Amino acid sequence: MKLIIRLLLNALAVVILSYVLPGVGVDSMVTAIIVAVVLSLLNFLVKPILVILTLPITILTLGLFLLVINAVIILFAAKLIDGFQVVNFWWAIIFSLLLSILQAILHSILKEDQ
Repeated sequence: MKLIIRLLLNALAVVILSYVLPGVGVDSMVTAIIVAVVLSLLNFLVKPILVILTLPITILTLGLFLLVINAVIILFAAKLIDGFQVVNFWWAIIFSLLLSILQAILHSILKEDQ
């Protein structure tokens, strides 16, 4: 049950950011839920591999290269999902940063309610 609530909160964050950011678009709430699921799967399966492969450059940039990895994962999700658009790499970085912040806020509100 907690997993479903977290996915719905992530989908809500995606919808909110699609309204705020002009370079990001989501067609419907169902698409936002699909985006949340796909991003969760990509972060679980693909991100660890990318982090290990790019470890030297991540260390040299003091971890800032992880922003690039997050942006690449978001762009990959945008290519996979019809109805989810990210205009370019810079909008993906901004979306990634704001999504992380918004998810942290929403999940902290969820923890306070329990």
